[in-house]
Amino acid sequence: MYKATAAEVSKLRNATGAGMMDSKKALEEAGGDFDKAIEILRKKGQKVAANRADRESTEGAVIAKVNADNTKGVIISLNCETDFVAKNEDFIALAQKLADMALGYEDKEEFLKADIDGISVSEKMTEQTGVIGEKIEIGTFQTLSGPFVNAYIHAGNKIGAVVTLSAKVDGAEEVAREIAMQVAAMNPVALNENEVSSDIVEKELEIAKDQLRQEGKPENMIENIAKGKLQKFFKENTLVHQPFIKEAKISVAEHVKSVNPDLEVIGYARYSL
Repeated sequence: MYKATAAEVSKLRNATGAGMMDSKKALEEAGGDFDKAIEILRKKGQKVAANRADRESTEGAVIAKVNADNTKGVIISLNCETDFVAKNEDFIALAQKLADMALGYEDKEEFLKADIDGISVSEKMTEQTGVIGEKIEIGTFQTLSGPFVNAYIHAGNKIGAVVTLSAKVDGAEEVAREIAMQVAAMNPVALNENEVSSDIVEKELEIAKDQLRQEGKPENMIENIAKGKLQKFFKENTLVHQPFIKEAKISVAEHVKSVNPDLEVIGYARYSL
């Protein structure tokens, strides 16, 4: 039988909020599969932040930036091996420089071929690996374009988010930044219910039905109650329906429309280390 290590148990506890023994049992039942262990905990009704357990990753700096006319945003991460290097001023300055460059490119492969200081970005990573003594590389590379785009970087350069609105209107800059902060803090699974993947929908329905059966609900009522739970999941986990972090009585969509009745959030991107 699989035996979970203390480190694995701690990681699952931090990600879900479940107890130590519950986390240990779930990991062992899942054979060490982290995602499966989260699902097991949720089916048993344990405290779990649904679909928000950020994957363990390398250290580094996440930078989110927009161009001068707020029509394009980019998120890149400059990855390294230790937090000590990630906090170094020169390392962060390089990450900022690379993010500025990245606004001119559409994909990671193209960007890695771009010129920086007379060599390619890819060669620069090799150079810096030799200088710093740790593996240095570009992690994520995401771009987002639209009528009005703004970005937010969480303190410590660990989370970056970019949001695009449907129009450039008075107040767009502030509200777009507020929604980017929302994305960084709440990590929605999708923009709205129509963009939630079918896999997630099926998994949420399965979890809801398992919980209802454990509660002893009649089988002929389970389907409808599970659909109700799915609607609650959409409200809590899709960006436009989430309670706005600065005023929980209204949704993100309602807050955006308070700036302009025709304004909508039409896209977002997020990355965390």
